[in-house]
Amino acid sequence: MARKHENYREDVPGRANVADTPERLAYYDELDGLDAGALWTVANRIEPWEPVSQSVPVVWRYRDLRDHVLRSLDLVTPEEAGRRVVYLNNPGRTDVAAAVGWIYAGLQVMNPGEAASAHRHSASAIRFIMEGEGAYTVVDGHKMTLGRNDFVLTPNGTWHEHGVEAWGSPCIWQDGLDIPFVNAMEANFYEVHPDLAQAVAYEVDDVTGAWGNPGLTPGGGAWTKGYSPLFKYEWRRTYEALRNYAECTDGSPHDGVLMEYVNPATNGPVMQTMGASMQLLRPGERTQAHRHTGSFLYQCAKGSGHSVIDGRRFDWSERDIFCVPSWAWHEHANASDTDDACLFCLSDLPVMRTLGLYREQAFGDNDGRQPLV
Repeated sequence: MARKHENYREDVPGRANVADTPERLAYYDELDGLDAGALWTVANRIEPWEPVSQSVPVVWRYRDLRDHVLRSLDLVTPEEAGRRVVYLNNPGRTDVAAAVGWIYAGLQVMNPGEAASAHRHSASAIRFIMEGEGAYTVVDGHKMTLGRNDFVLTPNGTWHEHGVEAWGSPCIWQDGLDIPFVNAMEANFYEVHPDLAQAVAYEVDDVTGAWGNPGLTPGGGAWTKGYSPLFKYEWRRTYEALRNYAECTDGSPHDGVLMEYVNPATNGPVMQTMGASMQLLRPGERTQAHRHTGSFLYQCAKGSGHSVIDGRRFDWSERDIFCVPSWAWHEHANASDTDDACLFCLSDLPVMRTLGLYREQAFGDNDGRQPLV
């Protein structure tokens, strides 16, 4: 019995609709021997009617992962591992070790007094501090002290290293990198600093003093690089800004009170390939569903609640991480009637917007809410 080609469709006009015959199958084999192929045999797969993500919605519960992350402290040293990380592996993206889409993520842990070797790479990275005291990052000579829910950049090509002060406690943070994307572009480089560490060349936390003042930039402080000069975004200032904004807006019906982290020199995204935001859901708030292109990785920074993603409910609480694949319907709800819930989000929106690929659609039925499946 002749096999049906995987993209043969009898019911869809305007798409490849070519049934297999012995003559055609022989033709395809001949083309294959020439490292070529007939477009109509793959057209329905490579040009879908709408985005078809290989990623699946997942929630990684911190209470399940935390002990395993801490256990790695006894199993491997930073010198052995390079980076002591438990990475998040989306079942649909195991081939590229991605958490969602082309975004890699993991939970990194360090003991007091430890420091990882300074290095740089083509991939851009963020760190979002989850717990512990005394964490710091050094980026191109700028040392930044880091606390809970602080967000720090290590842009592509910058020398950077991480550590925990000797007086501190074990620290865990979320890493987020565009490694899968850069690898897909076949453009990744990795280099270890020749001295294994870099000198701190500026006052500690100088980037916050220079670039972290709302509405103000340094006089004569021209910045021409493709990433933000403000390497650290503090939780205290972020939450204050969300609360101030919440007092003067109804917010988005789909995202609540949402603010994007921006490059203060351009008001654009913090880096060229990855963007970040923090959103606040008021007590009892439940958003309406929408979907858009782009991959989104959320971490609950405050409170608890749930999200409905393509009709499935995913409950989350503080420190849990969950993903929304591209073009997946999603809505969020705050579980508390008395306190805010806040979601940090890492995404590939800068790529979608720069390349003109961003599209968004609201869920039009059932008052904007998805039926559960």
